[in-house]
Amino acid sequence: MDKSGFATRIGAVAANVERVIFGKHHEVELALVALVCRGHILVEDVPGTGKTVLAKAIARSLGCSFKRIQFTPDLLPSDVTGVSIFNQSALLEAMEEHQVTVDGVTYQLPDPFLVMATQNPIEYEGTFPLPEAQLDRFFIRLQLGYPKEREEIAILDAQRHIHPLETIEQVMGADELLKAMTAVKDIHIAEQVKSYVVGVVNATRSHPDVYLGASPRGSLALARASQAYALIQGRDFVLPDDVKQLAGPTLSHRLILQPQARLKDLAATTVIAEVLASVPVELSQTAARA
Repeated sequence: MDKSGFATRIGAVAANVERVIFGKHHEVELALVALVCRGHILVEDVPGTGKTVLAKAIARSLGCSFKRIQFTPDLLPSDVTGVSIFNQSALLEAMEEHQVTVDGVTYQLPDPFLVMATQNPIEYEGTFPLPEAQLDRFFIRLQLGYPKEREEIAILDAQRHIHPLETIEQVMGADELLKAMTAVKDIHIAEQVKSYVVGVVNATRSHPDVYLGASPRGSLALARASQAYALIQGRDFVLPDDVKQLAGPTLSHRLILQPQARLKDLAATTVIAEVLASVPVELSQTAARA
């Protein structure tokens, strides 16, 4: 399948998901970017904005299984598996190595495998921030936000008799998804674009409001996400604009801000915007193809 074919098939998945997630085309697209990159997604937003529905709609659109675990601060691995686990981070192992180990026996997880974690903002009572090592394992962080008035009316109409999620059918198979995951790696990324990616990530490390900037894992995520975004747009090469589109979702959750920045209520997304404004890029579309 050529690049335009993949774009059409992934676009069909996006359209299918948007039958239940109204007015959030960019956010749905970001979720699919992570999906074809084999990346995990952190959806952070207030209750009732469709976080779990998004995960279910993507799974049903691909004919994949969906399993949900409700995490609380006192949840132990044994609460999930039913056996005792000593000195093991079960979620990190699943995310990083696509396997789980129970009583010394390792089980490979199915392929494709994706963790889509949903979390209320940390300002909400009873919500605890994820540790930095866990956050860094998430490929993308996105927020759905409240719908606009006309979109909320559409939600009311859509759920008048039955939840539209119940009508979602498979539009793309897991085998096609695996082929798309391979095709992403072949999307051309010019040397100048690579330098731009690294320049953006390096700038997060020297920003005065940042205590700890993005790691090389952040550079890898930004580059691969840009390749996936280009594929979804039907291109076989990455543009600097792709990098700009993906910098916030792939890097903001990897930054640890200075204490004074947090006191000023400065958002990591604001830091990323400042970084993008400060790092120059001079690359034409012709040069990006080369």
